[in-house]
Amino acid sequence: MYLREHWYVAALSAELETRPLSRQILGEYVALFRNESGQVVAFADQCPHRGYPLSLGKVVGDQLICGYHGFTFDCSGTCVAVPGQDRVPSKADVRSYPVVEQGLWVWIWMGHGAPDMESLPETPWLVDTEHWSAVSGVAKIDAPFHLLVDNLLDLSHETYLHNGSIGTPEVATTPFEVEVDNEPGVVRVFRHMNAVECPPFYSRTTGLSGQVDRWQDIDYTPPGYYLLHARIANVGEPPLPDGTDDHGFHMKIFYGLTPSTETSVYDFWALSRDFCVGESEIDQFLEKMQIAVVQEDVDALNILQRRAASNPEMTEVSVKIDRGGLAARRMLASMEEAALAI
Repeated sequence: MYLREHWYVAALSAELETRPLSRQILGEYVALFRNESGQVVAFADQCPHRGYPLSLGKVVGDQLICGYHGFTFDCSGTCVAVPGQDRVPSKADVRSYPVVEQGLWVWIWMGHGAPDMESLPETPWLVDTEHWSAVSGVAKIDAPFHLLVDNLLDLSHETYLHNGSIGTPEVATTPFEVEVDNEPGVVRVFRHMNAVECPPFYSRTTGLSGQVDRWQDIDYTPPGYYLLHARIANVGEPPLPDGTDDHGFHMKIFYGLTPSTETSVYDFWALSRDFCVGESEIDQFLEKMQIAVVQEDVDALNILQRRAASNPEMTEVSVKIDRGGLAARRMLASMEEAALAI
């Protein structure tokens, strides 16, 4: 089932313009666009008249005109004009979804009730361009949402699937800790690797080489928000007791996990860093690297889904490295039970 009363990433800010974009989210087709004032708007992608996709329409000022018969809607979804008649039918309005633009991402509230603004994830690292530089992208995966959750909560796969970029042997062999916070609902996975090989992409961007201290601290807030706090520094240089860590290099790796259908998911990603801020060459390098890393995940998950579909009797064997993913599964199952009980 879909967990609808939550925020999901709907689009990259850079994707949206006055020409509408159609995206299937939680099984629903949504038309996303900017009006001529730059405001992001999201409608159900179906004209109430004959069901023609509104994403094939045209934005004029602060209105969207259906490309089939010209029904016209304001930014609230209210039908304000019907060609050939003065009266607008009371049922001609279209559903409008609450959206929030935060830096490189646009969030959408898929629930039918009022949006819970307090649960909207805070992503200051995608907004503060003075102290952080960020790149972003999106990939479509033809596999269920839960396979992406498993992938992101178990980073030991980096050693093998991403061994040419972010993966080193220590990611798979270093012990890690898992914490579950049921209020507000977060699964945390901590992996601190000390005196380990510096990954190639860090050497390229930070100037560090040889052995380093490398930390990976995951905060997964089900269903759709994942944040990896990554830190790298010279060996033996931990943060100071007051939390100051100017000698470390920090990256925030974001994933927006947005189910499209029961068997497909959007993998929105963003990388934000506090070093080499504003250097376009580093932006381009990290963007190219992350696109390749995400594609490796896409290919792997697509393969897993095809095999699972061809062999529905297949069983899984879980081991220690799956503790984070299993904790996430339990939390998601509890959320589904609570949603069904409403």
